[in-house]
Amino acid sequence: MTCLLHISDPHFGTEQSKVPAALLRLAQQHQPDHILLSGDITQRARPSQFAAARAFTDLLPAPVLTVPGNHDIPLIINVFARLFYPYRNYAREFGQELEPVLETEQLLVVCVNSTKPARHKNGEVTAAQIARVAQRLRQAKPGQLRIVMQHHPVRAIEESDQSNLLIGRAQAIPEWVDAGLDLLLAGHIHLPYIRPLTGQHSPRTGWTAQAGTAVSQRVRGSIPNSVNLIRHGCHEGLHECSVERWDYAEQADEFQLFSQTDLALHRSD
Repeated sequence: MTCLLHISDPHFGTEQSKVPAALLRLAQQHQPDHILLSGDITQRARPSQFAAARAFTDLLPAPVLTVPGNHDIPLIINVFARLFYPYRNYAREFGQELEPVLETEQLLVVCVNSTKPARHKNGEVTAAQIARVAQRLRQAKPGQLRIVMQHHPVRAIEESDQSNLLIGRAQAIPEWVDAGLDLLLAGHIHLPYIRPLTGQHSPRTGWTAQAGTAVSQRVRGSIPNSVNLIRHGCHEGLHECSVERWDYAEQADEFQLFSQTDLALHRSD
């Protein structure tokens, strides 16, 4: 069984005092194989905030795969840095590769940089990105859980979040699901939920799992700090996959299991 810890939107520079330590304890308890961080690592893309984020991720008990979020590039008022060196501070701590790929015998994670420095906060995916991801998904092995990770969401459960959805999603999602997508991980809106995704030319169903803000004070309404644990196994061609939502409980000073959703993974291979 593969275990993945999905965290998003920690917004270092605004972190709650006790929550990072509680998240470290959760990670130590469950010993995930990999940790997937879907953007907004910092609040203002400052070097000190990226350094604090890197110091935290270095304490985690597994390799960390990251993509940038819109908060990880300079503010629009810093026009020169935003247009000419938007990822300089991010790259200093988390590497030059903005769309890394992780592959093991059990797992394929294809990352998408959905940020666009020319946009204020909205995310967008290009035709070239859509094609690249679809091609990589089609090359996946039968036993792999096939994940796409980006910062911006592709489905909303609140009407107010429609404006936050990824530009280009209408083209990307059907093509990715047809190509073999099992699970799309994202953040941005600090609201955890799971929704199905459909293809266009196949009967397959994929899923999207949103994560809340992992450690920051920027919680949404009554939703506390929240992360996801993803568990996947494949035996004799039969896949099992679940997404557990873990919420921070202030009185207990720990992350506690809030819900578990079992996902049906459709395979033609």
